[in-house]
Amino acid sequence: MTLEELRKRLSEVDRDLIGLVAARQKIVAEIGEHKIQNSVPTRDYEREREVLKAAHDRANELGLPPELAREIMGSLIRASLTYQERTRVAAQTSGAGKRVLIIGGAGKMGEWFGEFLSSQGFAVEIADTSQTASPFARVVDWRAGTLDYDIVIVATPMQIAGEILVDLAARRPRGLVIDIGSLKSPLKVGLKRLVEAGCKVTSIHPMFGPDAHLLSGRHVVFCDVGVPEATSAARALFAPTMAEQHEMSIDDHDRLMAYVLGLSHALNLAFFTALAESGELVPRLQKMSSTTFDAQLRVASLVATDNPHLYFDIQTLNDYGAASLEALRAATERIQTLVAARDKAGFVELMAAGRRYIEKRT
Repeated sequence: MTLEELRKRLSEVDRDLIGLVAARQKIVAEIGEHKIQNSVPTRDYEREREVLKAAHDRANELGLPPELAREIMGSLIRASLTYQERTRVAAQTSGAGKRVLIIGGAGKMGEWFGEFLSSQGFAVEIADTSQTASPFARVVDWRAGTLDYDIVIVATPMQIAGEILVDLAARRPRGLVIDIGSLKSPLKVGLKRLVEAGCKVTSIHPMFGPDAHLLSGRHVVFCDVGVPEATSAARALFAPTMAEQHEMSIDDHDRLMAYVLGLSHALNLAFFTALAESGELVPRLQKMSSTTFDAQLRVASLVATDNPHLYFDIQTLNDYGAASLEALRAATERIQTLVAARDKAGFVELMAAGRRYIEKRT
């Protein structure tokens, strides 16, 4: 069989694939109508998990890479949700008849929570000084009106969030109060005030960005600040999802984030700063690549194009942040010393120790 004949067969398969996708979308449309008629939520995380697992298992049976099957099905699921979300169906789940206020709701994570809770049937309102367009109703001044909400989420930058939590404590809202800060050190005072005021308050940290569509493999950290029923209520919001839940104290959270966020950010800052300041090497580096270099550059690029103000806050507002930066400095100095001394045995052991740590972690 000639190359052209093979390509023709491949094109026929491609057309069949698109035809199957179109057929799938027709069924999605019928499902959407069924949800409208029966007040069913737009998003079914449990169903997503079943579809992805079935695709994974079927790929194994056929000798295909499971990652490819998951990627294809993930794209189809997102396409299905896009169609169904256009119908703006109010999902009849735990949020039906309940109201949510998101302070900072025009921000990226605030908007993510708005869509997430709206998909569960909550009526979402936002309060934000930004005039960024939002699909949700706006509250002009949350400090002036009544706080008659079932949930109040604080999704502002961390320094502002601390002040807002203090103001909320003075208002004593009746509903669940949740902050979603990446660090808890700057929020301790406000959280303590809310507890002392008798409020139902807890602190969480979604370990993903606003571009997360599927929560499979994602993590959410819950920090109980002394009101267990509030933490349980917050965890219940994520119960239908595929997110992995972790509970820990505020101090443990920030101690770990010094490495999970602070160290990883600093490492990439150092990487792209060294490249940017390498002078005449830059044009040459742009034409060269290696597996390790390309992989590191992809991660560093995400950091370089992200919010510098948030990254500065993560480095400066963590009570435990200095330890991870010192660990990075000491590690770099140790490598430099081993190389300068041509200490092969020490260098090999350094890599072996790292390998043992990685193997234990995975």
